[in-house]
Amino acid sequence: MKSKKMPLAFWIFIGLVVGVVAGLILIGVPDGVTIAKSYIKPWGDIFLNLLKFVVVPIVLFSIASGVISMQDIGRVGSVGVKTVVYYMCTTAFAVILALILASAAKSMNLFTALSISNLEYTPPEGQSVMSVIVNIFPNNPIAPLLNASMLQVIVISLFLGFGILLAGEKGLVAAQIVDSFNEVFIKIMDLIIKLSPIGVACLMCPVVAENGPEVLGKLAMVLLVAYIGYIVHAVVVYSTTVKALGGVSPFAFFKGMAPAMMMAFSSASSVGTLPFTLECSERLGARREVASFVLPLGATINMDGTAIYQGVCAVFIASCFGIDLTIGQMATIVLTATLASIGTAGVPGSGMIMLAMVLQSVGIPVEGIALVAGIDRIFDMGRTTINITGDAACAVIVSKMEDKKAARTAL
Repeated sequence: MKSKKMPLAFWIFIGLVVGVVAGLILIGVPDGVTIAKSYIKPWGDIFLNLLKFVVVPIVLFSIASGVISMQDIGRVGSVGVKTVVYYMCTTAFAVILALILASAAKSMNLFTALSISNLEYTPPEGQSVMSVIVNIFPNNPIAPLLNASMLQVIVISLFLGFGILLAGEKGLVAAQIVDSFNEVFIKIMDLIIKLSPIGVACLMCPVVAENGPEVLGKLAMVLLVAYIGYIVHAVVVYSTTVKALGGVSPFAFFKGMAPAMMMAFSSASSVGTLPFTLECSERLGARREVASFVLPLGATINMDGTAIYQGVCAVFIASCFGIDLTIGQMATIVLTATLASIGTAGVPGSGMIMLAMVLQSVGIPVEGIALVAGIDRIFDMGRTTINITGDAACAVIVSKMEDKKAARTAL
């Protein structure tokens, strides 16, 4: 398996490098940014469209197939509880880490205050907690599949799996159909993944061409603090938990996750990276029935990287407005960001919505988001990489814990 996987990781890395180099070259070319956005980015968009096309059927049939293979509705509940607890704990730690790093940077005067005059920003419309709960449950089986509403697709697949289990012998034919479609779409996914080096290059080139000069500007230090947070969180939290709870060495984990992490970094899409995350998780020892449930759920509610981004940006924006955050306000940020990771699940632009909620919770002007909105894509690349890595860590850990539980039961 390693001989098959490592060449893919290598070629994705080559695609990443080619995209960066091409973007840097186009910075110095007249109308280079226009060329990158008009003629190179569309090929990356095609690749992303193919990935998103296969995600919904993969989630629908793989979760249903996983439920059927578990043969126990109670086990699905056990997996779900462990998954949500892990996601909530790591998200809370991520916010705390971000606040510590950002406060240290502020105390060392590393944040350059930007002009706050004429700032305008209207946050996207959020949803109440009850609205989110209501919207998790679809009112028809087709619309969630058309709109790629992942939480609703997960609910549909769970009920499909439950129904087949409860139908007993009469559900055997449906179970075979689900398994057959699951295998078919996995093969389609494999075909699409082979195009990933080209897709990664075409996605990275316009990002570098458009944002290169800005990255070297006044916001460079904010980006640096955020990326330090991303790296520290991955090394400390994921390394510790996959080793202690999953029995996987940190080196093997990150090596196995390399293709998915590079795809997440270039695409900035957790859902688009889902096929890669699923394949890498299985190769790291996650059981398919567990990974097919944990990963789609994580793609919508697990936001460790986003939480780090919010913590860093909250301190930076506060410093620009001359606001010193108290311990109480920082505790409020931790609580708000942790709960908002589920409260904004499945909402487009959820990162910005969560940041607006965090700022409002401690009285920081929401207009301050305009200070960092221009380079949000650069933040997004790192936070998406951390988000999907946390999803995979959870899948490996929950699989191991379920195996141990099954072994104890068998004694």
